[in-house]
Amino acid sequence: MKYFGFAFVLFLADAAAGFGTTPHLKQIVTGRCYEYVMLINPSSRYNCEEIWREFEEAVIRRSPCGVRVKDYQRMFRASAQILPCDKLLFWSKTRDLMHSYAAVKGSVWTLENTLVGFMFNDLIWCGQQDRERGFDYHSCPEWSTCLNHPVYSLWKQASVNFATAACGNITVLLNGSIHHAFNRKSMFGSVELDNLNPRMVFHVHIKVVYNLEGPFVESCTQGSVVGLTEVLTTRGFLWTCTDSDLTLIILQCIKNPQWAACQRCSNSL
Repeated sequence: MKYFGFAFVLFLADAAAGFGTTPHLKQIVTGRCYEYVMLINPSSRYNCEEIWREFEEAVIRRSPCGVRVKDYQRMFRASAQILPCDKLLFWSKTRDLMHSYAAVKGSVWTLENTLVGFMFNDLIWCGQQDRERGFDYHSCPEWSTCLNHPVYSLWKQASVNFATAACGNITVLLNGSIHHAFNRKSMFGSVELDNLNPRMVFHVHIKVVYNLEGPFVESCTQGSVVGLTEVLTTRGFLWTCTDSDLTLIILQCIKNPQWAACQRCSNSL
């Protein structure tokens, strides 16, 4: 199986506000599905047209703010997937570096390596107020105005499935250059963490990464990361934490070799 470091954007804010459904949504989603089945994971067997039909049924028969998590159940059943142990990578506020890390590690799985994650990565969708009229390509509601936003509901269920499937050793990548590196309102903090099973996950490797030019706000022993380790301990997980992972430092220096920290690192080699 091949692995790729595709950019993955979860719209967990109102950044997409004002945009309608992504043009040519069906062609993009079904095209990505066929790419996944034929090229990325050729051993898999999925009916891409069925997955699209179940997705479409979940969205266009409901109001733009009325698509619940459970409305996607049939779509997720059609796209059910067994994930490998010891490979899963969770992250929060480290998107760009996470992709570089996943690409270097090769066998690491993030949510976008799953079929659903790959198909719906970086897309927007919603139905029209007048149900049965298809997708609204002009304007979708802001997240803050929706109790059951169609995009959020899909990613929430995808995140639940991803965390529930975790087994063996997992990695969590957090941003130590911001306050609340571990945020209970993030998808990881509010959904994925609570769905990890301590009987299935043997060890949680926390990696706190900083912008090498600073600021250095939180660490394994300071700030919200401590709260994460307390939650893990209370729930019976074994864990380790590092805030000086060499691979993550090198990845930043490859992109920004002019940084002073990178110069010092180069001179010490």
